[in-house]
Amino acid sequence: MILVTRKLTISILLSCFFVCLLFLPTRSMAQGNLLIYPKRVVFEGPKRSQELSLSNSGKDTARYVISIVQIRMRDDGSFETISQPDSSQHFADKNFRFFPRNVVLAPNEAQTVKIQLAKVNELEPGEYRSHLYFRAELEKDPLGQEKATRDTSAISVRLVPVFGISIPIIIRVGESTMDMSLSKISFQLQKDSTPTITMDINRSGNMSVYGDVSFDYISLQGKTTRVGLVKGLSVYTPNTRRHLRLSLDKNPEIDYHKGSLHIVFTDLSARTIKVAQEQILLD
Repeated sequence: MILVTRKLTISILLSCFFVCLLFLPTRSMAQGNLLIYPKRVVFEGPKRSQELSLSNSGKDTARYVISIVQIRMRDDGSFETISQPDSSQHFADKNFRFFPRNVVLAPNEAQTVKIQLAKVNELEPGEYRSHLYFRAELEKDPLGQEKATRDTSAISVRLVPVFGISIPIIIRVGESTMDMSLSKISFQLQKDSTPTITMDINRSGNMSVYGDVSFDYISLQGKTTRVGLVKGLSVYTPNTRRHLRLSLDKNPEIDYHKGSLHIVFTDLSARTIKVAQEQILLD
């Protein structure tokens, strides 16, 4: 009996997309080797155009394709893409244009993307939001380059990560209203003694919330120690709350069985900075 084995070469391409990172420590946003500043664009008042700065911090030339996506925020801060707006949600994609739509950046090279408003006089009062999505395009072999000879009797797996990042484009029309509060605050020491806090950030009004949350431990003697910080946290319309769970610093000099925690959410999205704060006793 003669067995005839057919030689197969299988190339599996896996594309990994990473969209809207929430807790970045800087005011610029990075994914892969792409740096974007600022990481959100808000139009309100007379401003009709803004610019984004893109830069390539990698060692290879990269091409990025820019498109528009619509995103829903869940209560836990995660995102999902949608095609139709939720109730009380308004897309902004028909009211701005941007150029260029693709960018090729050499190592350490930078370029700007210009965003301009369009037909905003036709909009009803409220907040409109869509997201610009920057996707790294797969690198193609240069013309004329010969492909390397492969062993066709083997099975090959090629993993090619495709990096992407999105930033919100927000248009505010008319009077902006917003209020916020903190609720359902719960503190626990886990079995491994990790201090953990859960809470809700509540939003009301017609505009999104964006800011920083700080956590300070106050001892019985009145000494204050920073034990946690979350930067760039958002609660997008139409969501009315955002649930947050955070592990605080495991500091051996802090006794989490007594004293108190002072929690402050500082909103940075409006012209006038607003603050919501609460203090809880530890026992």
